[in-house]
Amino acid sequence: MNTVITIGRTFGSGGHEIGRRLAESFGIECYDKELLSRAAKESGLCEEVLKNHDERPTSSFLYNLVMDTYSFGYNSLSYLDMPVSHRVFLAQFDTIKNIAADGPCVIVGRCADYALMDRENVLNIFIYARKEACIKRVMERFPDIKTKEEAAQMIYKKDKQRKSYYDYYSSKKWGHVSSYDLAIDSSVLGTEGTVSLIRGFVEEFESRGR
Repeated sequence: MNTVITIGRTFGSGGHEIGRRLAESFGIECYDKELLSRAAKESGLCEEVLKNHDERPTSSFLYNLVMDTYSFGYNSLSYLDMPVSHRVFLAQFDTIKNIAADGPCVIVGRCADYALMDRENVLNIFIYARKEACIKRVMERFPDIKTKEEAAQMIYKKDKQRKSYYDYYSSKKWGHVSSYDLAIDSSVLGTEGTVSLIRGFVEEFESRGR
């Protein structure tokens, strides 16, 4: 296997679990929160700082500042003066590239599809689910969430953050079909069925020698 799989996901869709099980089925690594630990080591930033700014939205003005700085390199004065949240983005961006260079893997979230857009051995997947299924999963995962209304509000907030982050830092639109190679409603086939479907898609992709 030679494919790097990126997974975008709505909150409560099971994207993390699907990514982990998919990686296990192929015998490769899955990077989600694990990416933050590696980014901390490679960038010198504190891991706690990376966690606090993980997939948080920014403004279009600061996006331009970040990307201008990225094009000039990390040693520029503008990078040193940059807000921590944008240093976090750059650290994750480089770490994602390094992870993909190591070999096949699954990378969840963090604009990984955008960071790897120049690589040919990448498949970009988006996982979503029906509202009722997302609410059910969130209430099971977070015992402090007592009502469906609280769960729905949490889902709305998290998805809004992810959309803002993705739309500002990438040249694509979060959740839009044109941004991905495959989009799947995980509530139709369930976790195992979704993993099986993606696995088949990856195997077909590899058989075509792309």
